[in-house]
Amino acid sequence: MAETFLIGQLAARTGRSVHTIRWYEAQGLIPGVARDGGRRRVYGELHISWLDLMDRLRRTGMSIAEMREYTGLVKQGRSTLAKRQALLRAHREQVTAMIAEWQLALKLLDSKIDFYDEWVASGKRPVLKVVEGPAALSSRPKAKPRRPLKA
Repeated sequence: MAETFLIGQLAARTGRSVHTIRWYEAQGLIPGVARDGGRRRVYGELHISWLDLMDRLRRTGMSIAEMREYTGLVKQGRSTLAKRQALLRAHREQVTAMIAEWQLALKLLDSKIDFYDEWVASGKRPVLKVVEGPAALSSRPKAKPRRPLKA
C-alpha cells in the first residue's frame, strides 16, 4: 500500500507551509486529493512531486491561469498528452528568453562591479566600458515578468 500523508506531514516532507499547500489546492492546482473517514485531506507520494512542479512553474513565471489549464489537462487523462506537452514547450521558450535577459543583466552587473573595483583600487574614475544594452534586448521577444510565489 502506498504511503499517505496528512497536510502537516506533506508540509514537513516538502518544506512548504500548510498555508501554501492549501492555497495551491484552493486554486485547483493539486489534482487527486482524497479524504479519509474524518474528512481530512490525504496526500500521496505523487503530490510531493506535483507540488514541486507547480512551485517551479510559478517561480519561472507561469501564470496561475496557465497552471490551472495544465492541471485541468492532467485531470482529463491521456487524451491531453500533446496539449500538455505544447503548453510546457511554450513555457520553456519563455523561461529560456528570461534566462537570456538575466544573463545580460548579470553581465552588466559584473561590468559595473569591475568598474568600481578599478576605481577603488586606482583612486581614479576609469573609462566606463559599454556592455550590450537596451538595443540588444529590444530585438528579442520579451518574457512576461511575474512575481515568484512566496512559500
